[in-house]
Amino acid sequence: MTNIQNMKPVKTTYNRRSFLKSSALSGGGFLLSIGWLSSFKSIDNQSVTNLPPNWNELNGFIKITADNVIKIMSPNPEGGQGVKTSMPMIVAEELDVDWKNVIVEQADLDTKHFTRQFIGGSQAIHQGWKPLRNAGATARQMLREAAATQWQVPVDEVSTELGILYHKKSGKSAKYGEMASAAAQIPIPKEVKLKDVKDFKIIGKSKSNVDIEKIVTGKPLFGIDTQRDGMLIAMIVHPPAMGLKFKAIQNEDVIKKMKGIKDVFPIKIFNEGYEKTFFDTLNFNEVVAVVGNSTWEVMKAQKALKIDWEPIQSSTENRNMLGRKLTVKIPAGLESSTEHTEKLAEMLKKPLNVLRKDGDPEIAFKNASKVIERTYTGPFLAHNCMEPMNFFAHVTDEKAELAGPLQKPEFTEQALSARLEMPLDKIDIQITRLGGGFGKRSYAHWLLEAALISQKVKAPVKLIYSREDDMTSGIYRPAYSATYRAALDANNDLVGFHVKAVGIPESPLFPNRFPAGAVDNYLAEDFTIDSNITVGSYRAPRSNFIAAAEQSFLDEVAEATGKDPIEFRLDLLKKAQEKPVGKTNDYDPARYAGVLELVREKSGWEQAKSTKKLGVSAYYCHDSYAAHVLDIEVKNGEPIVKNVCCAIDCGIVVNPDTAKNMAEGAVIDGIGVALFGKMTFTKGVPDKNNFHTYRMIRMNEAPKKIDVHFVQNNIEPSGMGEPAYPPVFGALANALYKATGKRFYQQPFMDFMG
Repeated sequence: MTNIQNMKPVKTTYNRRSFLKSSALSGGGFLLSIGWLSSFKSIDNQSVTNLPPNWNELNGFIKITADNVIKIMSPNPEGGQGVKTSMPMIVAEELDVDWKNVIVEQADLDTKHFTRQFIGGSQAIHQGWKPLRNAGATARQMLREAAATQWQVPVDEVSTELGILYHKKSGKSAKYGEMASAAAQIPIPKEVKLKDVKDFKIIGKSKSNVDIEKIVTGKPLFGIDTQRDGMLIAMIVHPPAMGLKFKAIQNEDVIKKMKGIKDVFPIKIFNEGYEKTFFDTLNFNEVVAVVGNSTWEVMKAQKALKIDWEPIQSSTENRNMLGRKLTVKIPAGLESSTEHTEKLAEMLKKPLNVLRKDGDPEIAFKNASKVIERTYTGPFLAHNCMEPMNFFAHVTDEKAELAGPLQKPEFTEQALSARLEMPLDKIDIQITRLGGGFGKRSYAHWLLEAALISQKVKAPVKLIYSREDDMTSGIYRPAYSATYRAALDANNDLVGFHVKAVGIPESPLFPNRFPAGAVDNYLAEDFTIDSNITVGSYRAPRSNFIAAAEQSFLDEVAEATGKDPIEFRLDLLKKAQEKPVGKTNDYDPARYAGVLELVREKSGWEQAKSTKKLGVSAYYCHDSYAAHVLDIEVKNGEPIVKNVCCAIDCGIVVNPDTAKNMAEGAVIDGIGVALFGKMTFTKGVPDKNNFHTYRMIRMNEAPKKIDVHFVQNNIEPSGMGEPAYPPVFGALANALYKATGKRFYQQPFMDFMG
């Protein structure tokens, strides 16, 4: 961790892809281009007025015009996590401007200079913290030097406040816009001094979402809102079961004669032999496209299509997983959830792959006075973003214009370039607001589908997935199971800990996370089972299951030792801090303990635990720490979450309201998924295809109150979008135990409430 209270001067160039470059705006003004960020292009055409000829060689920017307009580009996609507001806030802080005078725009994609223009892993603020501060401080320094030169005073005597330059000795002052043209002529300083945390005026203060007016007035923001002259509507039909593939269309001529239908044809997403990357995940490589004038006409034709499907053959697939080469096995067959359950249980009975071993766990368990063993399971989960998958594409021989919601546009653009055999500089991807992401929009093969359909029909096309298409087309949260064992000695002390985890087709295990490092004898094993059901990132990948299992088990172990569940965890963390076992522990035990102590205080745990049905859980992931206490009651077999108290350590909180909103969303989503979430399969067919069968949390089932508290420190910001999610499951399970006297080992919990 890095404490930034006393910041030393920092260099303004980090590496070849992290640079700053200034330009003069024609008509007067200053443009500081930020190579680390993103494209300069904007959805708002007004932003490209009066730009210099070398604009296309630059990247994200701070633009200050002669009439004192201050514009900051936001590079990363906005999916409700607030980065379109928070990232420019960081720039504006070091620039020292009045936030109400800042205009923020969403950048499009530019892979030419790009390093990290995507959202995922809760890393946008964490990764952008230094470069964004550096950019704002550099622009401010250049403005100060321009003023010093014009006023003939030492630069150290020039101060700034709210976008105004001052020389207090002479009484001179000027708005940034008045010095902007001169600042553009100043060489980029080699070093700049960043603010001390105590001097922050914008960071740490809640700011409204920069798109709030558009959101509440219903102005187009989302990909599905995209409209173009001459645009056609497209939908796809994919195989009805995982393990099947396209063979032939039976009634092509009939479909083409339907009212409003322009064409129907199969498309192959990736060519044979293409080496897929991490985000080229998809379940069906060949689908059938239907194109027509309107959504209703296309949907009717889609339902009328008769298609022959055939079984896939077992195969292997070479993948480049962000530089790590691996071979993925894809088995043939039509899989069912009953078979998955049997396979998971069978594997947990066997020795698995040892990922970590401390001390002598075999002896610890052999000599234990008491052994506690429990097994936990979690099903496949669908993402169910509120905005179904969609994308606009207009592909010609000369270029490709696309617009829509993406989490990882850089990687998808590379795949599109390979598929269309079109250079990157001929592809323009405009990033729209995401109507939900949660990992699924990291993959975006529907962008390729839209592009291929547009290329075939030679027209602009908007591809729309129906809810049924979306829910049944793959990329699920994997199915998991884990067995935990704890060895207690005659004094009821924890002397051995053993976790075995299995996943289809991915392991949920993090072998170096708590309680690793806090138990002398520790063993972690895992195994994966091949499947033709595609899986992918799902909010807090893997952590969302393993945290639930681990934290539920720790509560049960605490009860067996006769200790308070928070005190039990704190005792283990104290040992991990003072006498850590091993050298590869992922977490900081002091920060971990800090959120537990804060949530104990803020929830009134000591006073309320004897009268209320409270459950606690804490977890570390994405460089941050979160702890929750749930207050619950059960009426007529239905759980009612009365209050949730959250404590989070994510370092410096840039925009408190946004961070609070993310925590609240994580809590509500986590409770809903823990109670109801489940996708099952029968002979490869998803058993649920819409919200009438895939149960989601309802408004009256949300917690009556959620209190969010942040640990106050000067540590650089870390993850916020995901860390608050995993602990929810365990806290709910532990609270349900207090309310019902029953432990919950399988998700969703409502299946086992009776």
